[in-house]
Amino acid sequence: QVHVVESGGGLAQAGESLRLSCAAPRAIFSVFSGLDMGWYRQAPGKQRELVASSSSGGSTNYADFVKGRFTISRDNSRKRVYLQMNNLKAEDTGVYFCAADQRGKRSWGQGTQVTVSS
Repeated sequence: QVHVVESGGGLAQAGESLRLSCAAPRAIFSVFSGLDMGWYRQAPGKQRELVASSSSGGSTNYADFVKGRFTISRDNSRKRVYLQMNNLKAEDTGVYFCAADQRGKRSWGQGTQVTVSS
């Protein structure tokens, strides 16, 4: 499994921005580069859902509810994946999790709380 750690959550007003970071401090560069990475979120009482993903090949994918507002990026040299969240809405509130997929196995971080007040 890949150890990943999220950071950057917090409290924001609607319309503001936050940037989440996911680090894989124990992974070596070649391993991290080959990972498919994703950001998921879970709101209270709801199931965990995909927000955005970044494949090892460089493609990205977004949930419809964040298209045009959120951007996923990765820096393989720093072994990090970022989620830039702009124009936040109250419904973006939840725990955001980073996921790393390696040869069909998924590793999760502990999550970081994002709270957006309207």
